[in-house]
Amino acid sequence: MANAESFSFFHSDDFSRYNFGSGHAFSPVRQELTYDLSLRAGLLTSHEITAPTPVDESTLALFHKPEFIRAVQRVGQGHPPSDHPFMGLGSHDNPVFAGMHEAASIRVGATLEAAKRVISSKVTHAANFGGGLHHAGRAKASGFCIYNDIGVAIAWLRHEFDCKVAYIDFDAHHGDGVQWGFYDDPDVLTFSIHETGRNLFPGTGDLDEIGEGAARGTSVNIPLLPHTTSASWRECVERVLPDVLEAFKPDIIITQHGCDTHRLDPLTHLAVSIETMDHATRLTHQLAHSLCKGRWVALGGGGYAIWQVVPRAWALVWAELSGRRVSDRIPSNWLDAWHERSPVPLPEYWFDVVDETPVKDAADLETIWLAEENRRVANEARTTALKYLRRRHVES
Repeated sequence: MANAESFSFFHSDDFSRYNFGSGHAFSPVRQELTYDLSLRAGLLTSHEITAPTPVDESTLALFHKPEFIRAVQRVGQGHPPSDHPFMGLGSHDNPVFAGMHEAASIRVGATLEAAKRVISSKVTHAANFGGGLHHAGRAKASGFCIYNDIGVAIAWLRHEFDCKVAYIDFDAHHGDGVQWGFYDDPDVLTFSIHETGRNLFPGTGDLDEIGEGAARGTSVNIPLLPHTTSASWRECVERVLPDVLEAFKPDIIITQHGCDTHRLDPLTHLAVSIETMDHATRLTHQLAHSLCKGRWVALGGGGYAIWQVVPRAWALVWAELSGRRVSDRIPSNWLDAWHERSPVPLPEYWFDVVDETPVKDAADLETIWLAEENRRVANEARTTALKYLRRRHVES
């Protein structure tokens, strides 16, 4: 373990270069807001801030196909995306922009360096809220994700240390790119709790996606019904995650903290509170220390209530990761600094005030049926995963 407890917060002004244009949901201002809030709240010290460097092509090729990397480079230099059909470049979700390869490579570099520092015990934990680009496939951009920083980091960890990696995805969208990238690797566990793909992009993440061959049981999905509330979401996490991680026995944990599960998010249909997200972060922190000597890398991801939710949710992840606590109220100097740019009133408190966060439209968010159906799904996911994971442990 690192000397005492030490932490790295990866941030760079270059994160703003990953920009699909004005009006696109995936705005780089999210990282700027989170960084500034963490500083103004006294959660972040200067020696913890680390500026990332871009990865080279050979490192990207640990996960991505060389022809895809070349395509990203070409469209970022002005070549038409139509030259590269079926690679997802130039779509509505992933419009091309100048310097796309370089901008995406910096975000990958931050996640990779975070993983390197944690696995080598240079720091106890590390965070990169510019990462978490979980939809990109080996040869395809998808869902606002050009390169898959998580996939590259896991591939590097597997190649260099032959270690067991547990990837936990809290985003409302299924972590498909990471799952399919390691679907046949028994030493990579992918856990994703998300809104069911029957209602939400990318349309995957069902119960029967459990891994293949020797990796059966290492792909764990909990697809939740639309309008799932905090109580049911939290119950499903607690019902499945600790036992599955204990059975898998990871050497390092990587988490993706997409906060589009929140009730105010405009792109999803879940209704999870900031408090519940924070509880899941604390649970993960505890599991990292009990199972893998604290080795934990935390990443960003989705989250499209840009002003009201994202900076609070991610700054709280950093607070938990670095062992700090927040006061009740958001710092007034942060509110003063950003209120003129925000198109909506900024939240004054770290945690949700119910009267200020109307839930999404639904007939009855607290129906017994919804909670019971989610519980059934979670139980099935847990039973299936443990059957294979425990069998493998006995056989080894």
